[in-house]
Amino acid sequence: MYWIRKKDIKSNYNNKVVIITGASSGIGKACAFEFARQGAKIVLASRNENELKKIEDEIKKQGGDAIFVKTDVRKIEDCENLIEKSVEKYHRIDVLINNAGISMRANFEDTDLSVIKELMDTNFYGTVYCTKFALPYLLKQKGTLIGISSITGLTPLPGRTGYVASKHAMDGFLNTLRLENIKKGLHVLIVHPGFTSSNIRKAALTKNGIPQKETPRNEGKMMSSEKVAQIIARATVKREKDLILTREGKLVVWLHRNFPNLTDRIILYEMAKESDAPF
Repeated sequence: MYWIRKKDIKSNYNNKVVIITGASSGIGKACAFEFARQGAKIVLASRNENELKKIEDEIKKQGGDAIFVKTDVRKIEDCENLIEKSVEKYHRIDVLINNAGISMRANFEDTDLSVIKELMDTNFYGTVYCTKFALPYLLKQKGTLIGISSITGLTPLPGRTGYVASKHAMDGFLNTLRLENIKKGLHVLIVHPGFTSSNIRKAALTKNGIPQKETPRNEGKMMSSEKVAQIIARATVKREKDLILTREGKLVVWLHRNFPNLTDRIILYEMAKESDAPF
């Protein structure tokens, strides 16, 4: 499906400006290197200033162009500053990748409400804030707005109520934004990764808002963040509007749409296999 050669992609990204939130690890970091390799100018954003600096230096070492802007997407003023600094440096925005996100692992019954708020503030409102300030520039370039959602933006997942809610909200927001701007040339791409090897499960919050630190799943069997980034880069060139990644992810989404009761049982069975499953 993704037949575009690297040299063809580079001609599409050459001198384009790509902003990536949550760029200090996982899919965001992988996207930074992938888009930089294809000739884009990269703006790196996250709360982890030290990691952003390392990534910026490495991109430059490889002959790329990048800056970082320390950003907490939960804060409106930080999101506005991110866009202002990007335009100040590069004078345009061609792609915004809303990737910043955090997960959780606890039953809602046991979860402190502050955890749900943290997930909504980061995953959903972070996307809303950055998009609000970037939108005029994206419309000017007929650019691309990307949301890194999840298979859970399309299905339920026990033990992750706040995460699932935030991804469903992101999907609804971006799909509606696509329709509002369909005559203005805005390209909106929603990416639904399946389980991807990244730091998100180690940083996932427990019922009290403390990172669990250890992943409950076998990371080695998952799609790599680098592979996800490659697929995103190609889908952006082709101006696709929706990606569902991994064979398992595609199967679960299809089953949920067509056989929801069966899928509920399958999801419960599979997630109960996790070590210290909360349900």
